[in-house]
Amino acid sequence: MGEGYVVAAKPSARRASRAVGAWIATEGRYRTFDSKALAREWARAASPQGYTLWIQNAHPRDESPADGYLLARRSRMRGNERELPGEQVGVFEL
Repeated sequence: MGEGYVVAAKPSARRASRAVGAWIATEGRYRTFDSKALAREWARAASPQGYTLWIQNAHPRDESPADGYLLARRSRMRGNERELPGEQVGVFEL
């Protein structure tokens, strides 16, 4: 790819986030960021309550002009629950 990190918004991201919908309406499906880190930062900031937006690298054989894709999924937490750290379990404790 050329300079920057090109991201293509997937339909799941457009449906989940108004910010992504506005981006697509004004700029089209592709957006170029200065780096992947900045694309990830934007995805976190654009994630609405109840959804997680993230950047996934495109497959090396993908013929799309994108370096990565913006995807969305529903968050697993509900309402005002806090995510608690998990516990490690040893192999022999299973």
